Amino acid sequence: MIKNFLMNLLLSFIWVALTGTLSYSSFVFGFILGFFVLWIMNRNEEDRRYFYRLPKIFSFVFYFLYLVLKANIQVAYDVITPKYFFRPGIVRYPMNTESDFEINVLSTLISLTPGTLILDVSEDKKALYIHVMYLTDPEAFINELKTGMERRLLEILR
Repeated sequence: MIKNFLMNLLLSFIWVALTGTLSYSSFVFGFILGFFVLWIMNRNEEDRRYFYRLPKIFSFVFYFLYLVLKANIQVAYDVITPKYFFRPGIVRYPMNTESDFEINVLSTLISLTPGTLILDVSEDKKALYIHVMYLTDPEAFINELKTGMERRLLEILR
């Protein structure tokens, strides 16, 4: 997988050199073009994880940016209005993670989202304790986190 990513970067730099325009759009176009060239060249190989994970990584980045933007707007609205809308609470979140790395990445991404903070990891490493600033329904929060961020993250990491 790393080999394909480095080859894709090399092809995008070659594209930038051939076109003679050092710009962000030229690099991105070269990266996309290199991705399809590598995909066509490696159709018969058994290890095709790179070609499935890369689109999922980009999808996850945009999804995470959407969550951060939505949470920032919610917190900013609560700060600038005279009435407070927050309903803090602590949730025990059962995880489907298998390794310490997966737990670390998931807990970091949850903490980076405004309005949430990881308090602790259970002793058996099967649950997170999360402080949520806007908790109206704990089950809906758990379901949204499980079907959204955790599912997408584990598709990338596994």
